[in-house]
Amino acid sequence: MKQILVAFAAAVMILTSCQSNNSAAIESAKKATIDSMNAINAVKQQVIDSMNAIKKPAHRHNTGTAASGFKDASYVAGDAPATAAPAPAPVAKKKKGWSHTAKGAVVGAGAGAITGAIINKDRVKGAAIGTLIGAGIGAGTGAIVDHQKKKRAQQ
Repeated sequence: MKQILVAFAAAVMILTSCQSNNSAAIESAKKATIDSMNAINAVKQQVIDSMNAIKKPAHRHNTGTAASGFKDASYVAGDAPATAAPAPAPVAKKKKGWSHTAKGAVVGAGAGAITGAIINKDRVKGAAIGTLIGAGIGAGTGAIVDHQKKKRAQQ
């Protein structure tokens, strides 16, 4: 019996020591994977930047006469040096969303409809009245928020 107990204890110790080594190896592998993904993303960003730099207008029209043979001194695609710094990434246009007034009206209408239907015995009538009151209060609150944002933007 003693031998079985000692063998079992040894097996448990071996398994636990292997698990601690495995967890360190797993963490090391995770870190290496993340580092390699970051390196790949950096290379991808360089490619994107170089493509944005190439995206400039390819040629300008020749403004000189055919007899003079002079070209306009403006940019031509092949004139850029090969070691030019990449152009900065274009700034994404900000999408125009709902105003706070509109959001407040919609949220207030929904909340008012639910509340009105719960409170009034005639559910439809209560929902209709609640919708109108909630939309008005929500739109008013949203208009106040819009006005405050406009004041901050002007300062």
